[in-house]
Amino acid sequence: MFFQIQFPIGIITRTVDLVDFYSNYIKYMEEISLDATDWRLLDALQRDASRTNQQLAADLHLSPPTCLRRVQRLRRAGLIEREVALLAADRLAAVLTAVVEISLDRQDAGALDAFEARVIADEAVQQCWRVSPGPDFVLVVAVPDMPAYHALAQRLFTSDANVRNVKAFFSVKRAKFEPRLPLPTQR
Repeated sequence: MFFQIQFPIGIITRTVDLVDFYSNYIKYMEEISLDATDWRLLDALQRDASRTNQQLAADLHLSPPTCLRRVQRLRRAGLIEREVALLAADRLAAVLTAVVEISLDRQDAGALDAFEARVIADEAVQQCWRVSPGPDFVLVVAVPDMPAYHALAQRLFTSDANVRNVKAFFSVKRAKFEPRLPLPTQR
């Protein structure tokens, strides 16, 4: 099977064989070795990516050019997906957040993939997790109000004949939200 692909190591688009692509990608990812400075840099960036390169370099006791090269290398390797601003939802607008468990009638790969593709395309879905055991999916959704949730439920769940069960839990208070990943502290 042949297809067009853009490699994470640069803007190189070419036609490749699927087996060739995966073996080269795995080889490329295995070639990336992270030292203690890389881990500290990743942790610092996930805590606050708004700092300038100079601030980041000073905090990690690196020269600014070295810091920049390392960050660019981590981006090219796909270890930094993107940088975003975390907004203060409670200060900006009323938001209804729900954690929704979904069970499907059919759990074959095609049915799971089709449902996942449909829900991740919806902007109200903030997170989508395939889970086991129990429900097939757990979603975190954010909508302005209950009528908007009802519209989402109609759009994503009721209209899908494969959805067997939906169980929604509505947030009354967000006590903690931390998107930071636990990283090794010493390597």
